[in-house]
Amino acid sequence: MADESPLIRSLRAAVAAAPGDVPLRLHFAELLLAEGRNDEAVAEAAVALQHAPGDADARALMVRAMGMPPASGPAPAPAPAPAPEVPAAPAPEVPAAPAPEPAPEVPAAPAAPVAPASLSFDWDAAEQQVQDLVGPRFLDDPQADGGEGTAGDAAAWDVDAPGAVRLADVGGMEEVKERLEAAFLAPMRNPELRRLYGKSLRGGLLLYGPPGCGKTFIARAVAGELGANFLTVSLSDVLDMWIGASEKNIHDIFETARRQAPCVVFLDELDALGAKRSRTHHSGLRNVVNQLLTELDGIASGAGNEGVFVLAATNVPWDVDIALRRPGRLDRTLLVLPPDAAARESILRYHLRERPIEAVDLGKLVKATEDFSGADLAHVCETAAEAALLDSARTGSVRLITTKDLLGAARQIKPSTEPWFAAARNVAMFANEGGLYDDLLAHLKRKRKL
Repeated sequence: MADESPLIRSLRAAVAAAPGDVPLRLHFAELLLAEGRNDEAVAEAAVALQHAPGDADARALMVRAMGMPPASGPAPAPAPAPAPEVPAAPAPEVPAAPAPEPAPEVPAAPAAPVAPASLSFDWDAAEQQVQDLVGPRFLDDPQADGGEGTAGDAAAWDVDAPGAVRLADVGGMEEVKERLEAAFLAPMRNPELRRLYGKSLRGGLLLYGPPGCGKTFIARAVAGELGANFLTVSLSDVLDMWIGASEKNIHDIFETARRQAPCVVFLDELDALGAKRSRTHHSGLRNVVNQLLTELDGIASGAGNEGVFVLAATNVPWDVDIALRRPGRLDRTLLVLPPDAAARESILRYHLRERPIEAVDLGKLVKATEDFSGADLAHVCETAAEAALLDSARTGSVRLITTKDLLGAARQIKPSTEPWFAAARNVAMFANEGGLYDDLLAHLKRKRKL
C-alpha cells in the first residue's frame, strides 16, 4: 500500500486506534470507494455492521461498494460521472482516467430495477462474499474451550475404569492393609453401619515412605477394592505457563472425579504439588496449593466431594504444606515401609516368572534382601539375569539363573531405602509435632536405628 495518499494512511491509522468508531470507519470506507478500492470498502462496511447492526448508512455503503443500485439515492452522485468515459477511452488514455479500476463495474449493474433490488438485498450472500475479507475481530481465549495452550478441559483427563488389581495382589504388608480397611473399605462394604455411625463416603489418605515401595500400586489396589474409577495426577499434569491455568486444571480434575464418582484421585509426588507455601517463592505454586485446599474441602462444588476418595503419595511428607494434612483433608497418614518377607517373596516370584531359573532358593534370597524396596528387588533380578546372559554369550551355551547369581546381585546392590531412613530419622526424633511420625519412630526403634 505504498501508493496510498496521506489522507488514506491517516484515516487507516485512526480507524485502527478506534475500531468501534462507526462514523469514522464509514468515512474511511467512502474514501476507499471513491478511489476505486471496492473490496476494501466492503470489508470496512462489514466491520461497521458488526459494531452497529442495522446501521442504515453502513448498509447503503455496502450496497454501493458491491455494485448494487442504491436504495433511495442520497449519495450516488459521484458514480455516474466516470461511467460514460470508460468505454470510450482509448488504451493510451487509461492512465489519465480518474478512477480506472471501478470503471468496468459501474455499468454492470443498471439492469436491475432500483427499488426492488434494494428491498430484496441478500445479506446472507453478502456475508458469504466478505467472510474471507474480514478476519475474526477477537481471538478466542485458549483456556475457555480447551484450545492449544491449556490442558484444562475436564473431558481431557483420563479416568481409568475400575481395575482388576486388589489388595490380595499386594503380597504381605498386612498392617498397611488393615489401616486401609478401616479408613476406606469397611465403610464402603457396610452401608448400614456407615449410615449408623455417620461415616461419609469421602476422605483423604496420605501414603508416605521410601521410594519404590509400592505406594502407587497400593492406591490402584484400593480403587480396585472400591470398584471405583482411578484418576492419577502429577505435577506435570497441573502446571501450565498461563496465569490461572494451573488452578483451573486442579478444578477440572476434581470436577471430573465428582462426575465419575465413585472415583479415587491419586495425587502422586504430593511434595511437589502441595509444597509448603512458606518455602515457595513463586506465587503460581502458592496459588496451586490454595486451589487444592479448596477442592479438598469441596467448596467449589455444591454437592461436595461425596464419593471422591483422595489418596496422595510422597517420599518427603515433612515438605508437604501442613494445611493439606489437617482433619477433613488428607487427615490420615499411612507409612508404607519396605516390603516384608512375604512381600519380598511375592515380588521376587513375579520378576523371575518368565526368566530361565534353576533351583532358586527363595528363602535365602528373601533373608539377603532385608530393607530392599520393590524397585531394588526388580534390580536384583535384572542384574542376575545380566550375569547369566553374559556367561552364556561367552561360552556359547545357555546357562540358567541360579541362586548364586541372585545372591551375588543382592550383595552388589545397596538398599535404596537407607538414605531415606537416614533423613527420616532426624525428622522423627526432632520434628514429630503432634505425633505425625509416631509410626516411623516405632519402626526405627524396632530396627534399632535410633
